[in-house]
Amino acid sequence: MATITTAFPITRIAHSRRPSVDFDNLPFGSIWSDHMFVAENIDGEWTGAEIRPYGPMEIYPSSKALQYAVSMFEGFKAHKTPEGDLAVFRPDMNQKRFNRTAARFVMPGLPKELFFDALRELLDVDRGWLPDADQGALYIRPSYFGTDPALSVVSGRSFRFVLMTAPVGLYFTGSKTVSLVTTRKFVRAFPGGAGGHKPAANYGPTMLASQQAQEQGYDNVIWLDGREGRYVEECGVMNMWFVIDGTAITPPLEGTILPGVTRHSLIRLCADLGIPCEERRISVDELLDAHAAGTLEEAFGSGTAATIQPIDRLGLEGTDVTLEQRPDSIAARLKAELYGIQTGRIEDRHGWLWRPI
Repeated sequence: MATITTAFPITRIAHSRRPSVDFDNLPFGSIWSDHMFVAENIDGEWTGAEIRPYGPMEIYPSSKALQYAVSMFEGFKAHKTPEGDLAVFRPDMNQKRFNRTAARFVMPGLPKELFFDALRELLDVDRGWLPDADQGALYIRPSYFGTDPALSVVSGRSFRFVLMTAPVGLYFTGSKTVSLVTTRKFVRAFPGGAGGHKPAANYGPTMLASQQAQEQGYDNVIWLDGREGRYVEECGVMNMWFVIDGTAITPPLEGTILPGVTRHSLIRLCADLGIPCEERRISVDELLDAHAAGTLEEAFGSGTAATIQPIDRLGLEGTDVTLEQRPDSIAARLKAELYGIQTGRIEDRHGWLWRPI
């Protein structure tokens, strides 16, 4: 691996925490690598870019981030290839989505060069935190938030960009499947809202719905559309998929659903593997009819954290639907293909991997 000559000041940690980490038992997102990248935007100008030890930062309690949720993030992963290289999966899509969300919240866009230079150099500094492929991946979390200490309801004039990494194992532990239940009490997104973007404020309000689903004996919720309450949109914090009579179906992007990078990749992989795939609305009634007809074969969620998560039980408006888990399922085929590409074990035929170091 080549050594990168940094363009940013680096303050290195005195003693790495890595020797104390059990890489065979990694939780999701609670163990952070030694360093982070930080930069400020003041009046439209980027300044103060540096790599420094991961740790607390000062922020005014009256900041826009804390008062008005002027805050957003992204998430993607790097894997170790059989050659020992670090390969990042489709960061270009995350960079574009990052700036789409920033624009929605009237925040200055992050230059593409700064995004990738910061990522490249932080990964080089903390390359030792990359788990082996059979242990997990290195989760990459860019965060961006308003630091202006003023209570006017505008996005402000000062912002902070922070880039962090965390070695992670499996997102769902203990079981290989999850169960979901529909909710009409809560709605994730409405037309004209921010459901198709990735602000932090999209996630906090989901926690009560998730808690109440768990009190009912399910792992999480199925989000229905905010207008009619009939059509499936997402599940928990993932994009939603069903397989009906051999066809993979995922709800369409109509402004209320996050355009997931994993979702986009799976649609392409369905074409590669000859799996019929449709992007269209699907109602709870259609799912119940398909179950009654014996054609509802699979359900699964997709996202960066979980990648592909099979679902074994659906609570659909009071009717429990149990789904058989087969080793030759479409979810299993797609997961194996996607993971193979991400880890360099299958040819990267679409140019999805970025190898920065």
